[in-house]
Amino acid sequence: QAQLVESGGGLVQAGGSLSLSCAASGRTFSSYTMGWFRQAPGKEREIVARINWTGRTTYYADSVKGRFTISRDNSKNTVYLQMNSLKPEDTAVYYCAGYIGGSIYSSGSYGYWGQGTQVTVSS
Repeated sequence: QAQLVESGGGLVQAGGSLSLSCAASGRTFSSYTMGWFRQAPGKEREIVARINWTGRTTYYADSVKGRFTISRDNSKNTVYLQMNSLKPEDTAVYYCAGYIGGSIYSSGSYGYWGQGTQVTVSS
């Protein structure tokens, strides 16, 4: 059974950094486009970044462009999200997910989800 486990969340002051990891088990995700999403209280889940299976093609939401970096190590079946210059509005539960088809920007196009990791940025 495929499983994604996020880690690395926590509480950080504005301007600080956090590094999230998403470790896959049960199947290899090395051929999958992978995405990081986030969901703040009372808001819809939104895509933050995605990376294709080679790692050469990435996408970032405008709100995080220039501050966040997505990467992957297929030998470790792991996807990363480096978050710098964090802002209070980045506070959310962050999820990683595996793309299965459809719009790459829509959460409905991702069929494998982790349990999420909480990121809280204080002002």
